[in-house]
Amino acid sequence: MTIQETGLGTTTYAFIGGKFYRETTETYENVDPSTGLSLGDVASCGAVEVDVAVTLARKAQAAWSRTAVIDRSRLLTGLAGLIRDNSERLARMESEDTGKPLMQARADAEVCARYFEFYGHAIDSYYGQEIPLNKDFHVVAKREPFGVTGHILAWNYPMQLFARAVAPAIAVGNCSVVKPADETPRTALFLAELAQEAGFPPGVINVVTGIGSVAGAALSSHPDLDHIGFVGSTVIGTTIAHAAAERVIPTVLELGGKSAHVVFDDADLDAAAPIIVKAILQNAGQTCSAGSRLLVHKSVKDELLARVVEGMEAATLGDWKSGSDVGPLISKKQQKRVIRMVEEATGTILTGGTVPIGLGEGAYYLPTVIAGVNPNSEIAREEIFGPVLVTMEFSTDEEAVVLANGTDYALIAAIWTNNFGRAHRLADEMHAGQIYVNAFGAAGGVELPFGGFKKSGYGREKGIEALNAFTQSKTIAMKIR
Repeated sequence: MTIQETGLGTTTYAFIGGKFYRETTETYENVDPSTGLSLGDVASCGAVEVDVAVTLARKAQAAWSRTAVIDRSRLLTGLAGLIRDNSERLARMESEDTGKPLMQARADAEVCARYFEFYGHAIDSYYGQEIPLNKDFHVVAKREPFGVTGHILAWNYPMQLFARAVAPAIAVGNCSVVKPADETPRTALFLAELAQEAGFPPGVINVVTGIGSVAGAALSSHPDLDHIGFVGSTVIGTTIAHAAAERVIPTVLELGGKSAHVVFDDADLDAAAPIIVKAILQNAGQTCSAGSRLLVHKSVKDELLARVVEGMEAATLGDWKSGSDVGPLISKKQQKRVIRMVEEATGTILTGGTVPIGLGEGAYYLPTVIAGVNPNSEIAREEIFGPVLVTMEFSTDEEAVVLANGTDYALIAAIWTNNFGRAHRLADEMHAGQIYVNAFGAAGGVELPFGGFKKSGYGREKGIEALNAFTQSKTIAMKIR
C-alpha cells in the first residue's frame, strides 16, 4: 500500500486506471477538525483528471460487464475481506479526516465491508424475468448496466457512502468514477487501492480528488457519463440534477433531512430516551437521517425532556483518540453555521447552546436541546448538521402528523407508541422514505432501501433496489410460432 496515512509534507493523489495519478500539480490542505492541524496536501483535480478517469472507466467497462457473475461476486466478497483486514487503518484515516470518535469509525469500516459482502452475494440471484405474453412469443426482460457511473460523496460517512454507491454499481457491471468530499478523501483512495489488491481490473473503480465546485462539477457534467449519484445538500443536488437532465441521464440524489421522533403518551420512555440522544449525537449530528426533531405528547413532555437532557449532558466531547462520545464538527465553517442557527432560534435552551471551553482549536459544539421552538422557524424546518435537538409538543394524533410532515424534507422518522393500530395508521400518513416504530435506524441497514421524499431527494440506495437503480431493463420478444 502506498497511500500516506498522515503527516506533514505528504500528498494524496487521485487513483485512476488502477494506479495513483501523480501528474496533478495543484493541491489543497487536508485539515484534522479535531485539532485544526494539517494532515498533508491533496491533489486538486479538475476536468483533465476527470476526463482521464471517465475514459479509462469506459475502456474497462465492456470487458467488466461480460465478466461472469460468479467472478464479480468473488471479487466483491474478497474486497470485503480485505476491508476487514485493514479496518483499523481505515478507521484511523476516517477519524483523522472527519474527527469522529474511533469507535464510530470502526463501525463504519464494518458496514463498508458489509456492503461489498452483501452485493457480492446478491448478484448471484439477481435475475431478469420471463413474461408470459402468449404462446406465440417468448419474452424476457433482462437487466443491463448503464456503463460508467459517477458518484459524488459527502464528508460525513466517507467509507459507508463509498461502499453504498460503488458496490451495487460495479456488482451489476458498471465501472465507477468517485469524487469524495474534499475534506475526507483518503479512505476512498485506500478502498480503491484495496480493490486493486483484491484483483479488480484497472479502471473499474477510479477516485478523483478535488474541490466540489471544480472536480465535482466536471464529473457531473461529463458528456460520457451514463449515471450520476450524489449525497449532500439540496442546493448542490439541484445543480447536479440539472446537469444530468441536460444530458438525459438518470441520477440518484440523497439530500438533506429533518427527521422526527414522534413520542406518544403510551411510549416506553426508558427505551426511547437513550435512542433519541444517540440519534442526534451520532457523528456529532452530522447525519442526513439524524433525529433532529423531537415531537412529544404534552402529557409526557417534561418527563421525556428531563431524560433526554440528562443523556445529552452525560455525553463526553473530545478528539478521535480520546474515547469520547462526540467529536468535532467537520470544520470551523460548519461550527459557525450551527452557532448562528442556535443564536437565532426561538424557544428555550435546556442544555448546551454554545461552544465548549478547553478543547483547543477543534470545531466542537456542545450537545444542545431547545424546547418549544416555533414549528415555522428555520431551526425547526432546516437541517442544522450539528448535535442540536429541537422539540415541539402535540396533543392529538392529527397534530402530530402535521408537525411530522411540516418540513420540506422527508428522509426517515420514528413513531414511539405501544398502540400498533396507531403505528400502522401514522406510518401511512407520515411522509418519509423509512419509518421506524419503537426504534431509529437498523445498525447500518445495508439491506433496507434508503432514500427520501420531497427535498430529501429521489431514487433509492441500499438493498436490492440499488441493483435496480444501477441497471436498465431491456425487453426481448421473440416470435416462436
